Amino acid sequence: MADSPDDLVLTQLRDICADISDVRGTLGAISRHRTNLEGGQVAIIQHLGHLAAADARQQLATDAVTERLVLIELRLDLRNT
Repeated sequence: MADSPDDLVLTQLRDICADISDVRGTLGAISRHRTNLEGGQVAIIQHLGHLAAADARQQLATDAVTERLVLIELRLDLRNT
């Protein structure tokens, strides 16, 4: 028995609807994945900020030690001015 043109069109529309549903599901998964990546990127950027602050504190401490060493050397006449 041959399918009528209306049945063929309905079958194709159902297939198209199923494909659209699959695409929506895939887009949802991609969107969730992108959100997770963005969250990870934010965490990395925050960590880099903390590292930069720690580096700045370390540099200040090193500068203070250097200044104290210079004063000690001057006091002991170990340094030419």
